[in-house]
Amino acid sequence: MAVGIFDSGLGGLTVFNAAQKHLPEVEFLYYGDNAHAPYGVRDAEDVYQLTKAAVESMWDKGCDLVILACNTASAAALRRMQENGLPEGKRVLGVFVPLIEALTEREWGDNSPPREVEVKHVALFATPATVASRAFQRELAFRAIGVDVEAQACGGVVDAIEDGDLILAEALVRSHVDALMRKMPAPEAAILGCTHYPLMEEIFQKALGDSVKVYSQGDLVADSLGDYLTRHPDMLGSGEGGFYTTGDPARVSARATQFLRREINFQSA
Repeated sequence: MAVGIFDSGLGGLTVFNAAQKHLPEVEFLYYGDNAHAPYGVRDAEDVYQLTKAAVESMWDKGCDLVILACNTASAAALRRMQENGLPEGKRVLGVFVPLIEALTEREWGDNSPPREVEVKHVALFATPATVASRAFQRELAFRAIGVDVEAQACGGVVDAIEDGDLILAEALVRSHVDALMRKMPAPEAAILGCTHYPLMEEIFQKALGDSVKVYSQGDLVADSLGDYLTRHPDMLGSGEGGFYTTGDPARVSARATQFLRREINFQSA
């Protein structure tokens, strides 16, 4: 039995790692579309078609439930896939939901009118495509009012992480935080709106200062997934776990091993 976790590259491993720790009894199938990464600089139609093809491949491998551990895919493809209709017994979930649940302190199933929440000034760090979609702001507006969101498109960070150049990634993070804080000098909370960014969480926190609460997705998504599987145990799927990539398996395996600090072996998708 396997639950699918999808990302354009390696960032979704932060979700995989947290989910595996929270749910050791669950098998996970990780699928990275490394051949087409990063998604954050692609247009919405391109992201949709690539995401759709990857998810269908994961369904074929026995995953009834697929988590889009990619904010760009969640922003550009998730709603359209759901609106177009999913095959019977298949589900696709995104990663915005747990973030907004945590930020607004209300359950996703709470369909009461939007209300004021404690946090008023939120910094959003995300890929250019996620920022352009305004998907986070749209979903947040369904549940909260009076929240000022300042978004910063963090160009280059994903590329640097995927290339294993963490020195460049750190420099870019500091530059993007500086740019954000020129627009919003005193954010109360910061959303790391890309699953690559938890790898740089300490750098984000240091640049933002201790007074800013940083929301990272790994543990939040893992907790929500555990709740979902408790309510829907039939979504555990029938396939086997493993790691698949559309890129070079040897190169991707080496990078994944570096990030997670344990041996990870990918095979061709």
